[in-house]
Amino acid sequence: MYANSKKAKDIMDNVEVLIVGAGVIGLAIAAKLSQQFNEVLVIDKNASFGEETSSRNSEVIHAGIYYPQNSLKAMLCVQGKAMLYQYCQARHIPVNKIGKLLVANGEEEQLSLEKIRINALNNGVDDLTWLDQTQLTQLEPSLRATAALHSPSTGIIDSHAYMQNLLAEAEQNNAMFVAQTKLISATPTNNGFEVRLDSQGEVLSMQCKYLINCTGLHSEAVAKCIKGLDSAHIPKLHWCRGHYFSYQGKSPFKQLIYPIPRDNGLGIHASLDMGGQLKFGPDTQYIEHLDYHFPENLKEAFIRQISRYFPTLDKNKLQPAYAGIRPKLQGADDPFKDFVIQTSEVHQLNGLINLFGIDSPGLTSSLAIAEYVAEQINKR
Repeated sequence: MYANSKKAKDIMDNVEVLIVGAGVIGLAIAAKLSQQFNEVLVIDKNASFGEETSSRNSEVIHAGIYYPQNSLKAMLCVQGKAMLYQYCQARHIPVNKIGKLLVANGEEEQLSLEKIRINALNNGVDDLTWLDQTQLTQLEPSLRATAALHSPSTGIIDSHAYMQNLLAEAEQNNAMFVAQTKLISATPTNNGFEVRLDSQGEVLSMQCKYLINCTGLHSEAVAKCIKGLDSAHIPKLHWCRGHYFSYQGKSPFKQLIYPIPRDNGLGIHASLDMGGQLKFGPDTQYIEHLDYHFPENLKEAFIRQISRYFPTLDKNKLQPAYAGIRPKLQGADDPFKDFVIQTSEVHQLNGLINLFGIDSPGLTSSLAIAEYVAEQINKR
């Protein structure tokens, strides 16, 4: 059960670790750090855990194919994928290694596909196989593509069940989660931070030795509440909304279908959830304000892109489903930007770790990110 703010104040006036943000990253870090620290407190401004980016995505376990070699995204995705499958198996979390086809249409896209294959190999993803048009017709009759890379280690997960398990593990290790609580300020002390919290309108003060900011969409704003943190170390965050359409009836595909990546995203892909429901998305739409609005005029653009690899698409079966927002460090016209996991080596504030730009493949990487954060703490 969640603790209320009074119980948290009574028990934890002085905690070892305060984790701000209870999305999948915060919960994974809590589960990991609760193994070595007795007093771990997780707070979130929402009424429950995982209410933002962590519950509004494709629920895909990525293989680590696209990201530049030696980037955190590449390394933590490949490591995290293996850890995640193992974790799900051990804790009976619904997961399905369903596989994915990354498809090309025409010679130009096939050249891009070959570059992606080489990049994946450099990242340690050595299980991709090249399929030609004949093989694809046999495998997925509804698919139009001249070639594809098959990724057998790509899968899908019940992300809510996964987050529930992370929270349960943390609480079994005496960690505590308090909802409807946000950070007002954090002031460095000789042994960590004095923090002020707003918990359902009540202002609380407490001490913590380690402060971990993993608030996703709000990580830039939360970082600005930390006194003594040089603004030069707070990157500009860009909010990128993506929309999903569901497809009524039986899915024509047995696995995930991805086009060649474009427009700062992985393209409008076809994915399945654990119940077999087919959905298409996300697109990429940069926004200035947090807003999950679903514009009415999106359907035609989706139809155009999906029809390139699914020519028999029945547009009447395509229905608006939901929107999610990704916390990206790259703007609309920027090149690749990596995860930022920022420690005192950069900002000189002992005990503070800021996580910025944890967009895709954050879910896949979550356990590896938690291990990375634990290593950074133990180094100091």
